[in-house]
Amino acid sequence: MKQNPILYWPRKSSTDSDYQLARKVINSNFGVMPSVVSDDLDVAAIMSENPESIIFYPVFCGSTGWWGELLGADAVVTDKIIVSPECQLMVIKSESMADTKGTNHLFAAEIYPASGFFKKMNSSIATVADMLATDAGTILALFSGRNQNQFINVLESTGNSYLGCIGQY
Repeated sequence: MKQNPILYWPRKSSTDSDYQLARKVINSNFGVMPSVVSDDLDVAAIMSENPESIIFYPVFCGSTGWWGELLGADAVVTDKIIVSPECQLMVIKSESMADTKGTNHLFAAEIYPASGFFKKMNSSIATVADMLATDAGTILALFSGRNQNQFINVLESTGNSYLGCIGQY
């Protein structure tokens, strides 16, 4: 089974040192340079057309919402690679091809910005990795945690919604 490494790079790449480092890291792990996608990335389409693909998705300091397109896309984060202090690569595979044995889970949730939730949620259950406000007054949030059941219990007991686990590493 041939794995196809794909580097998504939404920035201008010609003078970007993180881009060069990312390509080198991928090449050293796979023995081949990744194909590069700089336009809109359709994770669901890539995974349905070629489930063996591995997408390397850069998350830069200050990036928000990068994980949204993974919801419902049959794709999960299986690892993360630190490229520089400003950039890390999220390794994304088809859910059917993923070996998800890691202990750090990435949970997506829709929460109401109420103190009850934040009082019950503590760092031993999960920590916030990213948050986006919606027009409806809720927050779409990505959390990192180790115990899915505890996380879901806190969410449901505070009237919030669990959207799913988008991976683990």
